[in-house]
Amino acid sequence: MVLVRKLKKLLIILIALWLLTVVLFSFLPVPFSAVMVQRQISAWSKFDFSYVSHSTWVSEKEIASVMYLAVIASEDQNFPKHWGFDFDAIEKVFKKNHNNGKTLRGASTISQQTVKNLFLWDGRSWIRKGLETGMTPVVELIWSKKRILTVYLNIVEFGDGIFGVEQASQHYFRKPAKQLTSHEAALLAAVLPNPHIYHVNKPSAYTLKRQQWILNQMRLMGGIAFLKKNNL
Repeated sequence: MVLVRKLKKLLIILIALWLLTVVLFSFLPVPFSAVMVQRQISAWSKFDFSYVSHSTWVSEKEIASVMYLAVIASEDQNFPKHWGFDFDAIEKVFKKNHNNGKTLRGASTISQQTVKNLFLWDGRSWIRKGLETGMTPVVELIWSKKRILTVYLNIVEFGDGIFGVEQASQHYFRKPAKQLTSHEAALLAAVLPNPHIYHVNKPSAYTLKRQQWILNQMRLMGGIAFLKKNNL
């Protein structure tokens, strides 16, 4: 019984600390993410001391509007409407994977990806997915949609050790994220969510095709007017 009480107390403390972190990150810059730490520790465990997780925080005003539009068009077109979960997309993916006899995958929203990248770890497991499912609505409740997008773009991985849109923009295009064009933003979005397979600097035919699809979706959504309409 004593052990159970101690574990409950520890759990309450951990939840309280996490909630405090969520509140603080609703307005403070995010210095690093759990996935960044995971990547760095993994490199060190392999005695790869040359690997460094690069990230440079930038505010929403320092990110080109087309970059926000590109990731929404690519990753989560219902982002302004849902509260963390796109149930229509989940249903479609479930039916597709069930018919193909595969494990459920896909339909992860930008909100879920932000929670996973910032607080949890990469890889597939029911434990991580369960934590992600419980944490996402809390982040949606405390943060604005624009804040979720801004944090996501500052911590998402665009290449080996390259985290955040500012670092990616400087590395691949030699310019700040604020100056990204629609084509550059769409190319960055095209490598998500697996920049270890798809590359910005050496885009495959599939990546270029996906870039064009994203550009077309950005136009169909209404361009920058879509962001203004949804207060993004």
